Amino acid sequence: MAQKRTSRTKTTAKSRRTQKKRTKKGKVYIAPYKIIILCAAIIAICMGLLVVTTAMNQRDWDKQQTILEEQKKEEARKAEEKRLKLEAAEKQKKAEALKKEEARKAEEKRRAEEKAKADKTRAEKEKAEKALEAKKQAEIAAKKKADEKKSATKPAPQADKTTKPAVTPKKEEEPVRTPNTETKVPAQTTEGPSKTTVPSTSPAVSAPASKFNFPQAKNGAQLVILLDDGGQNLAHLQKFLDLPFPITIAVLPQLAHSKESAAKVRASGKELMLHQPMQAINTGVNPGPGAITPNMDEAQIKATLFKNISEIGPIAGFNNHEGSLITADAEKMETVLKYASENGIYFLDSRTNVNTTVPAVASALGLSYYERNGRFLDNVKTRDNVVAEIRKNLDIANRDGVVIMIGHIWSADFMPAALMEVYPELLEKGYKFKTVSECRGLKR
Repeated sequence: MAQKRTSRTKTTAKSRRTQKKRTKKGKVYIAPYKIIILCAAIIAICMGLLVVTTAMNQRDWDKQQTILEEQKKEEARKAEEKRLKLEAAEKQKKAEALKKEEARKAEEKRRAEEKAKADKTRAEKEKAEKALEAKKQAEIAAKKKADEKKSATKPAPQADKTTKPAVTPKKEEEPVRTPNTETKVPAQTTEGPSKTTVPSTSPAVSAPASKFNFPQAKNGAQLVILLDDGGQNLAHLQKFLDLPFPITIAVLPQLAHSKESAAKVRASGKELMLHQPMQAINTGVNPGPGAITPNMDEAQIKATLFKNISEIGPIAGFNNHEGSLITADAEKMETVLKYASENGIYFLDSRTNVNTTVPAVASALGLSYYERNGRFLDNVKTRDNVVAEIRKNLDIANRDGVVIMIGHIWSADFMPAALMEVYPELLEKGYKFKTVSECRGLKR
């Protein structure tokens, strides 16, 4: 036991000395191979990190490049689509322009054909009227000659007492033919008939020229009679279609007889217009179906005009029915005037509002138009009023060279007869009846 304790004590003392010795010197011994292994491990870790980082960066780079390429492809695709759309729109625009041009040419051709037909019809009517007038004049002249001969031969029985029957008529004829020699004939009862016979034939010749005592036409005065509100009554319309001189008739759209009325007007050779309803200043007034109203935009106005013209047309032009509110709206009248110009038809301002914007808008756009410059014929619904208004309109025609006056189809019970009554004298005085498109009233 004592020996074991001694050896343990020695061992403990030895280890303490060794530890003391190491502590005193401060040195740590590491084997070289361990250092090499450690360095290799660090290098391996760094290389691994480098490889991983590089791989991740490369993946991100590739991903980014892929995204950029996809974006470029998408942009190129969109640009190509846009180009194709533009090309398609351009082609469609050209096709529409071509179609519109063809439609315009077709409309011009149709209007030219209708005008030629109307001119032919009018020429035939004028020829017939002249022939009828010549026939009447010939009949009047023959009647006058017969009356003169009759009055000249009546004294013959009394003259037989002193002269031969064969010679007496010749002597009696000369005083009748030369009024200055009437004093050579002895005063007798036969003088009464000879004096009354001549005046009786004179009024028959001069009556048409002096019945109304209209003034003589000046400046090549033209008379344009425009009749509104067609499409409501076919019987009323027919009375105006039977008139033997040119007139223009405006037919309302979307009524029971609108389409048939328009067809009858065209077939008669008269000029046809659309009587386009428009809102009045008094919003309580209903202008009827197919109207242009204040809440409409440009597209709606064009769609309304297209629908109405498609029903009534082909037409020469159109004017406003009511419309005092719309014609005072420059923006809406710009749309209306442009539509008329683009479709080769005219617009006539009925001038239901003194504040109409049509002249200003047309001037700004460089477009032409017509306007009523005469008086309404049937504000008072009598024959005498029609004659009185025509007389006043003649003053305008003689001053301006043309007058555009407006009446209405619903005045058929008195107006056609009144127009026929004044027509011969107006013709005799040199006035020329024209349609709207034929007259010189175009404003530029």
